Amino acid sequence: MKPQSKTQTDTASEIGLLEGELTLPSPPQVAVRVLSALQNSDNPIAELSEIISADPALSGKTLKLANSSFYSLPNKVTNIQRAITILGTNLVKNIALSFIIANDPEYKKADIQIESYWKRSVTAAVAAELLTQKLDRQDEDIFVCGLLHNIGTLIMFMQRPDAMRELLKRTALSLESPTDLEKTQFGTTHQDVGALLMRHWGLPETVYVPIRYHHIPEEAPAAYRDVAQILYLADQISAIYSDLESGTTAHALQDALARQYSFDKNASIALLDEIAERSIEILKTFEIDAGNIKPYSQMLQEANQQLGRLNMSYEQLVIELKEAKEKSDRLATELQKANQRLSNLAYTDSLTGLYNHRYFQQQLSTEIARGTRYGFPVSLVLFDIDYFKLVNDRYGHLAGDNVLMAIARAVSQIVRPSDMVARYGGEEFAIILPQTDLGGLSTFATRLRRTVEQLVTRHEDIEIVVTISVGGTTFSPDQNDIDKEHLIDTADRGLYMSKGNGRNQVTLLSIDNAPG
Repeated sequence: MKPQSKTQTDTASEIGLLEGELTLPSPPQVAVRVLSALQNSDNPIAELSEIISADPALSGKTLKLANSSFYSLPNKVTNIQRAITILGTNLVKNIALSFIIANDPEYKKADIQIESYWKRSVTAAVAAELLTQKLDRQDEDIFVCGLLHNIGTLIMFMQRPDAMRELLKRTALSLESPTDLEKTQFGTTHQDVGALLMRHWGLPETVYVPIRYHHIPEEAPAAYRDVAQILYLADQISAIYSDLESGTTAHALQDALARQYSFDKNASIALLDEIAERSIEILKTFEIDAGNIKPYSQMLQEANQQLGRLNMSYEQLVIELKEAKEKSDRLATELQKANQRLSNLAYTDSLTGLYNHRYFQQQLSTEIARGTRYGFPVSLVLFDIDYFKLVNDRYGHLAGDNVLMAIARAVSQIVRPSDMVARYGGEEFAIILPQTDLGGLSTFATRLRRTVEQLVTRHEDIEIVVTISVGGTTFSPDQNDIDKEHLIDTADRGLYMSKGNGRNQVTLLSIDNAPG
């Protein structure tokens, strides 16, 4: 068929096609008959009715679409000729062409997700139709323009599938627009191919010119600029319901609707909702699965609910983390206390609460080493309770334990924080006095003996008084050959000398065993 007219903007696209990059397919046979009936027949309504009625599938779908809420006709349409009379030949032509092209087996061979392609195309067609109605404009070709605006992409996938897949990869990785990449790859764009195809099939300028400019409406001829702009917005609307698009498109679209047509947010959402509802109905007519298309307001509500769940989950996570931290802190505190208890069990005497013999041995080695390193003396005191066996025999072991605990408390009150008191074994005790020379040792030992002598231990209704025998010695830092055992042995001999001399005495010996 010869085109009705030709615009100067088609020249570059034709050059790419004529060089053999792409070829334009012929229209389906039924489409040729429909177009011929409208152009050449003296009675187009009757001939168009005959053509459509001869195809049961096309006839049924046409009547179904004509009776849908999309067109809101006052009475039910029961035959094709009446539908043509009410809707008009041009609109019925567009409906028929839409079904013919969408169901042509040739286009289903394209290496593309064909159902997703037509779902988006139908959504764009519905969007273009409704937006035109909202703007109180008349355009009988707008539905078919929306349906076929991306048919050039389908043609390119049919003829150059490998190159198109590679182009899609480049589009994902490049900042260039898809149309710029198409020009580089093919010397033309999908909107050029689509426009030329529609002109090649004999469709009017009102269809192929807006398709040619639907990505660049500002460059369209003045007479078609508004329609091209509507197609551009319809394409953006269809993207909202595509699995590959994000909510960013919806926000940009609302801005465009407000800028171009003064739609406020509520009007934009109402339009998007109606497009979704109508698209679902039309897709059923085309026998295309609507998939996850749903009203935009519902999408927003679900997104807000999901956000609420995420916030709730985040808050719950914060609470759980806080509880886990508190539990961890409690466990750490309990572990620290348990370790301290174990340490106390390992190094303290359970009866008196003083350090035990094991810890005394470690600490004495530590203090001798420190004294040697820093040059200060260390004194050692050993004392034993006089006649302690008689206390146990006369008053019982519980009374003896009370005496041991009372002496431990009294001695702990007269030592310095740096001193260490230990229960050496049985009724014998040891005291380490860091930085204490022989003179300091003598003063402390005398005070120690008098403290215990004056101590009264009450057990039941009796008072118990005991004395102690004390031995002691002093280590000087210049005595490098003196070890811990020698120091203990010297203090212990002083203790037994006090016992041998009558008890309740203090005997201090120097390391060379001379009495102090």
